[in-house]
Amino acid sequence: MPELTPAERRGARWFVALLLLGALHDGVRARFPRFAPDAANSTAPAAAPAEPDSARMAPAANVPAPPGTPQLTDLNRATVAELDRLPGIGPVLARRIVEHRERLGAFHSADELLGVPGIGVRLLERLRPHVTAAR
Repeated sequence: MPELTPAERRGARWFVALLLLGALHDGVRARFPRFAPDAANSTAPAAAPAEPDSARMAPAANVPAPPGTPQLTDLNRATVAELDRLPGIGPVLARRIVEHRERLGAFHSADELLGVPGIGVRLLERLRPHVTAAR
């Protein structure tokens, strides 16, 4: 095997250094993911007041959600326009979700969104607080 020239060795060292920096960067990003912009800007209280046991055990019957509570979007009934309003979903992904639903039937859980081309684990985690798969 031929020996490397000093310039080639120097270039190889730079290449390895860049690879290590990239791996370090990916490791830090995986360990400390950025928060979704919606979660960072929310004005939700730090802790909810304690409620009595009777209130937790009583079923909620047609109680409207508080004004600041986000409404869940039902994946099985939502239109393209409604899905388009979700964070990280544009018109193309909204159409893909509806086409997936029409082709394969109703969603049983939000995890089935992973079967839609263009939706990965990170986007699913961002969507999870905003969607439901009620049937």
